[in-house]
Amino acid sequence: MAEAASSNDNQSLTFTLGRELFALDIASVREVLELVNITRVPRTPEYIRGVINLRGRAVPVVDLKLKFGMGATERTVNTCIIIVEVCLDGEDTVLGALADSVQEVYEMETSQIEPPPRMGTPIRSDFIRGMGKTGEQFIIILDINKVFTSMELAGLSQALGEAGTDLAEARPQ
Repeated sequence: MAEAASSNDNQSLTFTLGRELFALDIASVREVLELVNITRVPRTPEYIRGVINLRGRAVPVVDLKLKFGMGATERTVNTCIIIVEVCLDGEDTVLGALADSVQEVYEMETSQIEPPPRMGTPIRSDFIRGMGKTGEQFIIILDINKVFTSMELAGLSQALGEAGTDLAEARPQ
């Protein structure tokens, strides 16, 4: 029985950043939103685009392309915000991640996922959980809990506090 459980498919939400195809574990994705107005927060890193109002809560939005050194995400008809839940220092935090487009929920068997390469990707290898493949295109599977650090969010929390917004409002109840 344990053997069958270990061969279960992994479901991931695939999305694009530039010409690269990325994936997030579907368990960390709460929802996908159309691009809405983002309120800039002073004294935050450039890749933190600001906050959005998500049902009365301030949710920080990160431009993954900027964070990964791939340039800024441009606003298009396909640009969206992927709302994810990340675990930082044992606490769940809700964040928005800008993506050029969302593709599909993709299923991969564990045996189809290879370890991250040591070089040749646009982002740091410690952000990558593994590499998959669809057709001839590689899928970079992100470890969303390693993409963000508690120090980054502590700085954001301080900036939000100074701006009159509380990051704790973005924490799930």
